[in-house]
Amino acid sequence: MSNQAVHIDVPTTFDYGVNIAYLSRSPNECMHAIAGNAVYKRIPTGLSNPLIEVTGKGNEPLQVRSCHPNAPLADEEVHAIRRYVREMFDLDTDLTPFYEMAQEDATLTDVVKSFHGLRILGIPDLFEALCWGILGQQINLAFAYTLKRRFVEKYGGSVVHNGVRHWTFPDPSVIAQISPQDLTTLQITGRKSEYLIGVARLIAEGTLSKDKLLTARDVKQAERLLTGIRGIGPWTANYVLMRCLKYPTAFPIDDVGLHNAIKAVHGMPDKPTIAYIRQLSAGWAGWEAYATFYLWRVLY
Repeated sequence: MSNQAVHIDVPTTFDYGVNIAYLSRSPNECMHAIAGNAVYKRIPTGLSNPLIEVTGKGNEPLQVRSCHPNAPLADEEVHAIRRYVREMFDLDTDLTPFYEMAQEDATLTDVVKSFHGLRILGIPDLFEALCWGILGQQINLAFAYTLKRRFVEKYGGSVVHNGVRHWTFPDPSVIAQISPQDLTTLQITGRKSEYLIGVARLIAEGTLSKDKLLTARDVKQAERLLTGIRGIGPWTANYVLMRCLKYPTAFPIDDVGLHNAIKAVHGMPDKPTIAYIRQLSAGWAGWEAYATFYLWRVLY
């Protein structure tokens, strides 16, 4: 890959603009940058972590270019970039059955019309997904972004392109070697600091991996594997199952954002109970993750 763009086909049920709008929702995001119609992101290929530019339009093929055209990438890196971009935009999922179901669902019908073409924007790296889930526990989204930026800027790697600094997420082997006190200086709580370091050690030593979670018998077994780790409860586990492992039946039913979105969609005076949500979501079977993600988009 050099100046020549790599083309990545997308499904007909994909809209680049809707997904770019989602990726643009926080000005404090540090893991990618948006400029006009382009997304800039460093891809962890395991070799050079190249910075790439992704552009698109509607459901036309994505155009992916290296931002370092004088240093052509090896074929294996190009393949890794293709895989990463496909996973990031969840391009291998056929949303036709989800849209057919949603058209008949009172909670989802207007939401899917508003955001038609949206995908669950993935976090393909397991450590990044777990860290983001842990950092976001019991705080508002704006402060979670601030904590992530501090964490990444202290322990991640970066390159500068056209005056903009682009980051890679910290390597678990680096975080495994630090102490909780190193992280509390970033205003990360002591417990969250311990959780982050504990997860980093499990991944660094090979006890925990994406491949091991993907070979679980089903989503419930994968959830149990994750909740067996200190600091990872059902919410964090299901968030990771949605955003990283792409289990369509992952369902963070206790999520406050989900509750507020349902309240907003139905004009309810109070947030719904868990029992009410279980009844409401009975028709979402097999698509709980996408239903949740679309409802989150109502608010975020």
